[in-house]
Amino acid sequence: MRWLVICFLLVLPWPVAAADRVALVIGVSDYRSIPPLKNTANDATALSAVLDGIGFQVTTLINASGSDMRAALDTFAFEAETADLALVYFAGHGVEVQGENFLIPADAQVTSNADIQKEALSLNDLLAAVDRARKMRIVILDSCRDNPFGDFIDLSKPVQSTASGVATRGAGGLAPPAPDRGTLVAFAAKDGNVALDGNGNNSPFALALMDKMKQEGLEISLMFRQVRDDVLSRTGNRQEPHTYGSLSGIPFFLAGAGDLPAQVNADDPKLAWSALRPEDEAQFIKLAEAGDTRSMMNLAYMRLNPQDPRFDPSAAAEYIERAAKTGSPEAQYELAVQYEAGKGVPQDTARALELYRQAARQDYPDALNDLGFFYYQGMLGLPADPKTALIYFERAADLRHPQAMYNYAALIDDGLIPDKTPEDAAEYLYQALRAGSRSVLKVLTDNPDQLKLATRRALQTRLTQHDFYQGSIDGDFGPGTQRGLRRAYGLTE
Repeated sequence: MRWLVICFLLVLPWPVAAADRVALVIGVSDYRSIPPLKNTANDATALSAVLDGIGFQVTTLINASGSDMRAALDTFAFEAETADLALVYFAGHGVEVQGENFLIPADAQVTSNADIQKEALSLNDLLAAVDRARKMRIVILDSCRDNPFGDFIDLSKPVQSTASGVATRGAGGLAPPAPDRGTLVAFAAKDGNVALDGNGNNSPFALALMDKMKQEGLEISLMFRQVRDDVLSRTGNRQEPHTYGSLSGIPFFLAGAGDLPAQVNADDPKLAWSALRPEDEAQFIKLAEAGDTRSMMNLAYMRLNPQDPRFDPSAAAEYIERAAKTGSPEAQYELAVQYEAGKGVPQDTARALELYRQAARQDYPDALNDLGFFYYQGMLGLPADPKTALIYFERAADLRHPQAMYNYAALIDDGLIPDKTPEDAAEYLYQALRAGSRSVLKVLTDNPDQLKLATRRALQTRLTQHDFYQGSIDGDFGPGTQRGLRRAYGLTE
């Protein structure tokens, strides 16, 4: 990843950060106008306790109204911006209407499709609430247990209320979601199928989830795989959980890394994956053989660490090539890096450029930012073309790539983008802070005079809008503004 503007490395201790893992847990059993569910409130209460026990800041709603759910989602979305991981769990009635999944609050009065769309929360609402978490976003739905509205009616097109109640596909489960990269959606049962409520106090899915979540040193992709196997075992193969979407390239442990080496928490995937246990590597090898692209990339990163006995750039390139052929933009980007440097493959800048472009066409932020850098500097055989560079920087910045947000803000501040204002530059700087860019915080703290007065004043205004700063809008980044910048970043001291 490349910076247009050089920033300073941080060497001083950091103040205490806000919660780095936040969760919103919703359980609805006591519906006012549709059949109640037995275990959903129990599941939410029990799961909240597990999450709290492993270090999450948890908000729990039981039998909440639609307005209470929406208010909680709004608050949670703001908190999630400064968290590494944001997780939402919903247990209750869920239905599909015209290809969109809806989650029913306790007070819903539903007699038509229009009522569902008006009164229920969409899965898209939950995805939006976790969308800006810094490293990982997870939405878990245990909400396809039965059909609360009667007979099955095709919802692929609009219909009116019927004598049996409302058109619904509750009996057929939920529709398959398509979350953005870096977001994982887990269903208690695969799309089109129904989850079981269970014979005890909790559903089979909730029991498996709580059991696996508590295990230290269990990487999250392996955790969800084990949840799947556990539920299949508990239900005699009648229920198969399923996950959709893709995780980030860094290993993540819900209950912590346990006794794994410290480098497992490194931001460098080469160091992080190398710290895993041999038995974990064996599981990833099996998943890679079954076509799991994240496992292929994990194995590649292990072989790209020069300090690891398995260091083998050629073998790493083979794994990355396999993943790239599936269309993985992360793999396309990493393979481009390999070809640009000639690491494990013959150096080939033309091939590298094509792979960067392939990843960029899928809106992979690192590739967009790098292409902006190449065009701005005239690299990889490209002519210097600032106009094209700005297009790439803007797209990467709008996808919340921290370097691109700073690059683009700096270019606006320099007056190189005529249709953008100091307020636009300030917004990108503010969003870079919320995204967790320490380098941007360092520049704004130590060298704010690099920015023009109008941009500094606009950033103070932006901080004021969220109560991070209460001082004068004068462009002077004194102690009050500095404190506001740290609070916007997510530091509490």
